[in-house]
Amino acid sequence: VLALAVLWSGDTKALWRLLGEDGIVEWMQFLCFTVIAGLLGFAFMERLKRKDRSTLELLALGGLSALCALAALEEISWFQRILNVQSSEFFVANNRQGETNLHNLAVGSGSLHKNVLLKLIFIAGITHNLLLPLAARFKPGIQRWVESLGLYLPPLSASIVYLVLVALSHLLIEHPRKGELGEMFGAVHYLATV
Repeated sequence: VLALAVLWSGDTKALWRLLGEDGIVEWMQFLCFTVIAGLLGFAFMERLKRKDRSTLELLALGGLSALCALAALEEISWFQRILNVQSSEFFVANNRQGETNLHNLAVGSGSLHKNVLLKLIFIAGITHNLLLPLAARFKPGIQRWVESLGLYLPPLSASIVYLVLVALSHLLIEHPRKGELGEMFGAVHYLATV
């Protein structure tokens, strides 16, 4: 996908088809988050059957499954454009794109996504994909602690590939929606590692 974006960087129409609303990249994110939600939901149901389950583990699996399902639906604005549903007055007035979704709600001069969520995603992403896996190499107890919470640490090699792709997409692509590539790389990375 990054190679396509670089190849198409001179073709504005093709790049918009890749990165625009309801474009290839957004649908890839939707599909990845949907499958992750299903996988985590399945793991939740399987753990629910076990006698040695922990409440924290169930909360983590169930919460992450719901969060991924929410991310999938938010990515395509809850099928609003597909079903041709008009936004309510609230969303027309308070959503930066006039869509029925939460992540584009106006916050200050930007949106909830740009002013809050991207910062949280960055902190969580660097911590989960780089800091904790590096620390776990020297202190294996960190990985056991993370897993005791019902979570996991992705392999450091997969995390490095993900982070390099995000960095390259920001360096090589000039487009107002180039951030969608990083989101898609994250969705693919988590699908592969979950």
